Amino acid sequence: MTTNSEEQKDHTMMMNTTLEQLRGLKLNGMAGGLQEQLTQAGMTGISFEERLALLVDREVHWRNDKRQARLLKLAHLKYPQAAIEDIDTRAGRGLDRRAVMSLALGDWIDSGHSVLITGPTGAGKSWLGCALAQYACRRGHPAIYQRVPRMGEELRIRHGNGTFGKWLLQLARTDVLLLDDWGMTGLDSQTRADLLEIIDDRAGNKATIITSQLPIEHWHAWVGDATIADAILDRLMQKHHRFTLTGESLRQKPKTIKKEPNTQTS
Repeated sequence: MTTNSEEQKDHTMMMNTTLEQLRGLKLNGMAGGLQEQLTQAGMTGISFEERLALLVDREVHWRNDKRQARLLKLAHLKYPQAAIEDIDTRAGRGLDRRAVMSLALGDWIDSGHSVLITGPTGAGKSWLGCALAQYACRRGHPAIYQRVPRMGEELRIRHGNGTFGKWLLQLARTDVLLLDDWGMTGLDSQTRADLLEIIDDRAGNKATIITSQLPIEHWHAWVGDATIADAILDRLMQKHHRFTLTGESLRQKPKTIKKEPNTQTS
């Protein structure tokens, strides 16, 4: 006849084996959920089906969280902590919270729309672009951040080592591409042609975010070649959303007030 202590020992061994098997099957969410259930006295009153449903739900959430963390890491965002919930919509910034939230919650990614963000330096263009890309990652969409002024050198390296084709294919498959500081430096002929390839692969299929100090009406002249400029702008403007930020630079530090020396004598 087995004693209660022996039954408890057998139960503990069985649970430990189950936990190891769940982890071996990479069901870490369920393993964590089961460990919590074993320490919660109230679980004894819940049916097997309900406990199983809780474990499956825990696994789904665990996998979603892991995927989001992986997507954010691969995106290499300049501001990975930027979030649309924290957008600064104070008067004078030219930014409407409802318009941003409507865009973020809409189908702009699945429909392959462009988001064009312009404004003076320090207005928060890169931060807004990163916030939209970060939210896309939170919804399960892969994103990539790329500074346009550095593209020329990176493209030359990729052409030289033979990885350009593979990289181009990777960009074409990425749901959201953020091109930051568009129009800041001039383009050479190779970068100009490669940029057209990148934009052409995405037009109407994948979403592209562009931030620029340069007003959109000056983009054609910046590209430098009329034929390529026409092709790039035609693809970007087909289905696009536009935000024009205004106001003083958010990078400006508050002025410090110098204390006057105390000249009073006692």
